[in-house]
Amino acid sequence: MTCDLLIVGAGPAGMAAAVMARQAGLSVVLADENPAPGGQVYRAVMAGPLAQSDLLGADYSAGRELAEAFAASGARHLPLTTVFMIEARDAGGLTVGLATQQQAQMIAARHVLLATGALERPFPIPGWTLPGVMTAGAAQTLLKTGAIVPEGPTVLAGSGPLLYLLAAQYARAGVTLAAVLDTTPRGNWLRALPHLPGFLTSPYLLKGLKLLREVARAHRLIRNVDALEAIGEGQLSSVRAIAGARPITIPAATLLLHQGVVPQVNLAMASGVAHRWCDARLAFEPVLTPEGETSVAGLFIAGDSAGIAGADAAEARGTLAAASILDRLAPESRSTRAAERSRAEASLARSLRGRAFLDALYRPANQFRRPSDEVMVCRCEEVAAGEVRRLIRQGAQGPNQMKAFTRAGMGPCQGRSCGLTLTELFAEETGRDPQEIGH
Repeated sequence: MTCDLLIVGAGPAGMAAAVMARQAGLSVVLADENPAPGGQVYRAVMAGPLAQSDLLGADYSAGRELAEAFAASGARHLPLTTVFMIEARDAGGLTVGLATQQQAQMIAARHVLLATGALERPFPIPGWTLPGVMTAGAAQTLLKTGAIVPEGPTVLAGSGPLLYLLAAQYARAGVTLAAVLDTTPRGNWLRALPHLPGFLTSPYLLKGLKLLREVARAHRLIRNVDALEAIGEGQLSSVRAIAGARPITIPAATLLLHQGVVPQVNLAMASGVAHRWCDARLAFEPVLTPEGETSVAGLFIAGDSAGIAGADAAEARGTLAAASILDRLAPESRSTRAAERSRAEASLARSLRGRAFLDALYRPANQFRRPSDEVMVCRCEEVAAGEVRRLIRQGAQGPNQMKAFTRAGMGPCQGRSCGLTLTELFAEETGRDPQEIGH
C-alpha cells in the first residue's frame, strides 16, 4: 500500500490533519489503536453512551464536529491498529509497519505525521500497585466508553486540570467522592506568579474557576497534601495522607491518581527522532522545526505528543502540520490555504497563552516523582526505587544499563509507567542533567 500521508493517532491533531489533507486531494491513511476516532480527549464522542449528554462538558461535545468531519473526509481509517516500525526509504519517504487484526503489513508513505497524544505521568507512592488503585485517566476512559463509575468510597488524589475535570464529571454523574486530595505544592504559586498576566488573558481562567467552584461544592476538598499512601492487604482499604502536617486516613475502595500528562514519545524515539528534556514540564519532548518536522526527514509530530497544550492546540497543530506537508507536495496552491493557516495559528497562540502558568502551578512535588526506597517504580518487573538507587551508586550509567541489570522498563508498558521516574532517580543520585541521562 502507498499513500501521500500516513497519520498515527485519531485524536484532535490526527483528525484535523486528515481533514485538511483530504480537502487538498492527498491520499491519507490514519492508523489508531482504538476502535473509533476521538483519541483520549474525544474518546467515544460519536457513539459512546454519553455522546449526547452534557455530563462530560462542552469541550468534549465540541469534538463531535471534528470527528464527523474526519469520518466524511474519505481518509482510510485503520482502527485497532498498532504501528510498530517507521524507517526511511532509500527512494525517499518512509516505510511504516502496521499490525491490524493479527496481520502485519507495510505502507510506503511520502510523509508521516505522529499524533500519538499524551500519557499520564508516573505517580509512584507506597501501595500504588494494590488492586483498587488506578489512574484518573483510566477512570475517565471507563466513564466515556461505558458510563462506568466507581462503586464504594473513592478518593481522587494528585494535581493538574484533569484532576478537577474528572471530579466535576463525577459530581454531574451523581458520584460523591470520599475526598479530593490536592498535592499541588504551596510554593508553586510563587513559581507561577511571573506567568500570571498571560494566564489572566487565557481561555483557561474562567474554565478553571468554574471547575474549582463545582468541585468544592460537590466533594470534600483537601489541599496541601504532602504525603500519600495506599493501604491494604491484597486490596485497597484506605488512603493515608498528610496535609499541612495533619495526618488523615480515609476508608476507600478505589484510589484514582493523577499528576499531569506528558508527551507519548515511545514511537517517535523508536523511529530515531531527537528529543530534549524540558525542565519546565519535567518531560522529554521532540525537537521540531516551526513546521512540526522532526530530525527524521518527512516525519512530523503534532498534538500533545509535540508538547502538552490541550485539545484546541492539538487540532491547530494538526492543521498546521498538514499545511506544511501540502506546501511541499503542492506549493502552487499555498495561497488557497492561507486563511485556514491563519485561523489555526491564531487558535494555537490563544491555546498556548497561559500554559506557562499552568506548567509552573502544577509542577509535581519531588517526593511524588522520586519515591522512597521501598516504593515499586517498575510495576511490570517489580523493581523498587531502593534497588535502582543501589545500582546507580555501584556505577550504572543510565536507564538502558539499568534495564539490563533489573529488567526495569522491559515489561508490557515498555517504560511508560517508569521511564521518567528512572531518569529522575539517576538525576537525583548523580547530579547529572536528565538530557544527558536520557530516557
